[in-house]
Amino acid sequence: MAKYSYVAVSKNGDPHAGTAEAKDEHVLAKILRAKGDVLVSANIEDKKNKKMDIDILAMLGFHGVPSAEKIMFCKNLGIMINTGIALPKSLRILSEQTKNKRFKNALIEIKDDLLKGSVFSVSLSKHPSIFSELFCNMVKVGEETGTLETVFKNLTNQMEKEHELKSRIKGAMVYPAVILTAMAGIGVLMLIVVVPTLTETFDDLGVELPLATQMILKLGNFLSEQWYFVILMFACLTLVLQILLKKGGKGKTISYLVLHIPVVGPLAKKSNATLIARTLSSLMSSGIPIVRSLRIISNTLGNFYFRNALINCAKKVEKGEKLSVALTPYQNIFPALIIQMIAVGEETGMTPETLSKIADFFEEEVANVTKNLSTIIEPLLMIVIGAAVGFFAVSVIQPMYSMLGTL
Repeated sequence: MAKYSYVAVSKNGDPHAGTAEAKDEHVLAKILRAKGDVLVSANIEDKKNKKMDIDILAMLGFHGVPSAEKIMFCKNLGIMINTGIALPKSLRILSEQTKNKRFKNALIEIKDDLLKGSVFSVSLSKHPSIFSELFCNMVKVGEETGTLETVFKNLTNQMEKEHELKSRIKGAMVYPAVILTAMAGIGVLMLIVVVPTLTETFDDLGVELPLATQMILKLGNFLSEQWYFVILMFACLTLVLQILLKKGGKGKTISYLVLHIPVVGPLAKKSNATLIARTLSSLMSSGIPIVRSLRIISNTLGNFYFRNALINCAKKVEKGEKLSVALTPYQNIFPALIIQMIAVGEETGMTPETLSKIADFFEEEVANVTKNLSTIIEPLLMIVIGAAVGFFAVSVIQPMYSMLGTL
């Protein structure tokens, strides 16, 4: 029995992808026919271990596709569609232009699928690590309505705004990251080079050492003698943190900490709310129903509380409740202005346009906060650095004063 990944068409003519075990393609076709589906294409899946290795490497960011690559892909593909170039040819041209090997291989596979008769959105969905559910759903709407060019313009705008927002936040974090890294590096260097010398001096003098001094001396000796073990621990810790942040970062604990850290918390709330407003506007403008849009967005969010809020809102809206009313219990994470503006949009029948304006407004706010973030964080960094230097200085100087007092 082999495991196949397939593309099939339902009785209603809707294409969908899936996996199933069968002896061969003929048996697979019979299995699907019994369900009322018609097999379009099928491929035997690669070995699990190989796929697992690729997924882990992609998850850690070693083989990811940069946002800039995907933005250029959307922009160029939209232009090619407008000029009348066939999709397979467009994908072949774009695959030759891209420098990212993972992206190049994906575009070639999608082009081959199209030549075999597959639907574009279904082919895209086979590469979830590159093309999100949001991306695939917008393309599907474009195929059904014949507005692929417009859809790719919306996707380009959406991705550019999202990339710009994330770049601003990351850029604001560079300064504190550099300072803290430099402080940690100097601290470790002091512990490895200076502390062992102090240990010998204090041992020769036979001075009784305070607890703080003993801790620093033991830590310095451990780092100088077991440095290889420390490097291994640091590498393992970095790996675990990357996995937690990218794979398990959707849990309650990390999400709670992010939302409640001073300075970072308000910024996280505004940036998440901005991304939700921008994405919801794009999806609704493309013709995707609001309930489906909310569920799609919930699958793209990393923060547990925002994701949970949208899932619950989708259920309430599906039962007939307005989105602004459904969001009201979540004013602790969604700014009140967003909820009020959505209510106005619902009353005027211009919800997508209102959401777009909300996103523009909060993007400006996030930009202003990130510009001043280094100024806000600088005093906190000075306090942390001062406390660390003071603790080290007192721990070293205190035994010397004790020694002078005995003379």
